[in-house]
Amino acid sequence: MVALVLLVALTLTAFAGLRGTLLQQKMAAHQQDRQIAFQHAEAALRVAQLHVAVQPDDVARDCQMKAVSCLANPFNDPGLPRGSIRTVENSEFAASPEASGPPQYVIENMGDGDDSMLDAVVEQSASAHNYGGHVGAARTYYRITARSADPAISDGRVLVVLQATVVLRR
Repeated sequence: MVALVLLVALTLTAFAGLRGTLLQQKMAAHQQDRQIAFQHAEAALRVAQLHVAVQPDDVARDCQMKAVSCLANPFNDPGLPRGSIRTVENSEFAASPEASGPPQYVIENMGDGDDSMLDAVVEQSASAHNYGGHVGAARTYYRITARSADPAISDGRVLVVLQATVVLRR
């Protein structure tokens, strides 16, 4: 009887250890999937930065217009114009076979501004706004939102969304 009780106790201990091991394997696999997704979203940001530098007028929408409403995450916006979500081509970035799909991005024009409001920095002239002048260079601000894959084809896997602001001088 004592041996049977000890056998049951050892079996329960073995099952608890096995459960912990399986949980750790799932966590490690999820972390690896998240790292791959993050790298793909970051690659989409880089591709979009190059795109906006070459074609600054090729944007999803101009958010500085009063009639245009731009949500914080354009992927959740049902009013986003068709074709605004761009999928990164293999020629621009080869997606990893472990990824859930090719990354995507959206570029939005957030408006114009100038750098006259910047504080005095090294190599700034005496005509800067700090000294009473106003000779700022015109800039255009773009918001790039990138995601690791299209959720429709990612089959419930990790989805990472990143944003960056790109500033171009005119």
